[in-house]
Amino acid sequence: MAGIGSSNYWEDLRKQARQLENELDLKLVSFSKLCTSYSSSRDGRRGDTSDTTPLLNNSTQDRMFDTMSVEIEQLLAKLTAVNDKMAEYTNTPGTASLNAALMHTLQRHRDILQDYTHEFHKTKGNFLAIREREDLLGSVRKDIETYKSGSGVNNRRTELFLKEHEHLRNSDRLMDDTISIAMATKENMTSQRGMLKSIQSRVNTLANRFPAINNLIQRINLRKRRDSLILGTVIGICTILLLLYAFH
Repeated sequence: MAGIGSSNYWEDLRKQARQLENELDLKLVSFSKLCTSYSSSRDGRRGDTSDTTPLLNNSTQDRMFDTMSVEIEQLLAKLTAVNDKMAEYTNTPGTASLNAALMHTLQRHRDILQDYTHEFHKTKGNFLAIREREDLLGSVRKDIETYKSGSGVNNRRTELFLKEHEHLRNSDRLMDDTISIAMATKENMTSQRGMLKSIQSRVNTLANRFPAINNLIQRINLRKRRDSLILGTVIGICTILLLLYAFH
């Protein structure tokens, strides 16, 4: 009688395991369909506002996802408990002769539980990744639409700002070039002034020795002053024109 009772207990555990496995199989199929349709239904809602819009909106799908996740986790916990009871049964006295067959059956149920657990976590992870990506894309699209709604004035202001920035850059570059030219001109004129002073000193020495040359030297000095005035005037005009162009 004890053997019959033990056999009935084992069969009852197997029956519970098969029932839970069947429920999990159906739940996982529905769960997978829900996750697969999530992205396409959101795309449909974004691209169609007519009567063909999917009946299930994303908030409803999110609630269904949470509910089904809890139900599947509960079924997995129940199946795990049944498998543990089956494992305990295989270690009870009097089952040694059937131990090989019992262990084979137990291992098969454990493999099924492992497969269902892996499938559930994989599907759940995919769903969460899709939802996170879709939420991010929705936020980006919202920001783009918000930007487009005020893009007329903003684009005009941005364009004017860029033009002004480019104009300032060109002015800075032109000022740098002007300063470089002025510095080079200054160095050149300083060098020429030194040379002219040396020549002037020698000419004055000759003039003191030869009075006839004095008149010629005076004429040369007058012409040199005139040339200096002309050169200074030209340089001043060019500098003024460059500054006017730079700040125009």
